[in-house]
Amino acid sequence: MTTTTAVTGTTTATTGTATTLSKVGADFDMFLKLLVTQMQNQDPLKPMDSTEYTQQLAQYSQVEQTVKQTTALNDILSQLSTQSLTQANALIGREVELDSNVAGLAGQSAAQWGYQSPRAVATIEMTVKDASGVTMSTQTVEASGTAGRLAWNGTTKSGGTAKDGGYTLSAVGRDAFGVEVPMTLTSVGKVSTVEAKAGLVTLGVNGLQVPMTRLVRLGDGAE
Repeated sequence: MTTTTAVTGTTTATTGTATTLSKVGADFDMFLKLLVTQMQNQDPLKPMDSTEYTQQLAQYSQVEQTVKQTTALNDILSQLSTQSLTQANALIGREVELDSNVAGLAGQSAAQWGYQSPRAVATIEMTVKDASGVTMSTQTVEASGTAGRLAWNGTTKSGGTAKDGGYTLSAVGRDAFGVEVPMTLTSVGKVSTVEAKAGLVTLGVNGLQVPMTRLVRLGDGAE
């Protein structure tokens, strides 16, 4: 199994802030040099009004403080992202269940979903659609109990094979008397990668990057 851990986004933000802070500092130094030069060469009989320069000086100071605060916040964000990423790294190889009805189809790995219902179901009508909303497969499968797994191996209704990607499942459960039973769906798969970008940690599950906040259950450990 190929595993990947990546951190992006926060470095770019920190670099941009440092560049901005450097430019503000250079402009501030130039302003002070011009101010000193004008004060040295002012007409003693008509001294210049210092009010405007005082206001500009205050504005430069405010900008500098704002940029410094942004730098501090980016540093905190970077540290939090690193900590979250380190924790998420332990999920690689683990089976996870996610609060989503979109599952990934990747290579030999079928798209898998879990279901739960308030009472036992006997059959489930499955409809699988691609990202564009096109129906790829419809089938009715037998079921039992109030929870279980559903899988789709990528075979389309025309007999072809769907390409890798994310697919959405809608399902209608019915009990032994044919009465519809409401169902809650989740997507299931094993984590192969973890990434952090702009402060958000995502899990790579069957080729899809899913926010870790959607995690609802952990399964078995790595094989």
